[in-house]
Amino acid sequence: MGSYNLFPIILYILGSTLLIVLIILGIKMIITLTKIDKVVDDINDKCSKLDKTFNVIDRFTDACASINDKIIELTVGAVTSLVKVIKNKKKKGNEEDE
Repeated sequence: MGSYNLFPIILYILGSTLLIVLIILGIKMIITLTKIDKVVDDINDKCSKLDKTFNVIDRFTDACASINDKIIELTVGAVTSLVKVIKNKKKKGNEEDE
C-alpha cells in the first residue's frame, strides 16, 4: 500500500512544480512582450519621421523636375523658332535668286 500512496504524491509535486514553472514563464513572456511593444512603438515613430522626410524630398524632386521641363520646353521652342526663321530666310533668298 505504500507505493500506491506514493505515486499520487509524486504526481501532485510534479504538477505543482509544472504549474509554478508555467506561471513564471507566463510572467516573463508578458514582460518580454511589453518590451517588444515599446520597441515597435519607437520604430513606428522613427518610420513616420522618415516618411515625412521622404515626402519633403519627393516634393522637392517634383518641383525640380517641373522646372527642368519648363526650361526644356522653352529651349526647344526657341530653337524651333530659330530654325523656322532660318528656313524662311533661305526660302526668300532662293526666291530672289530665281
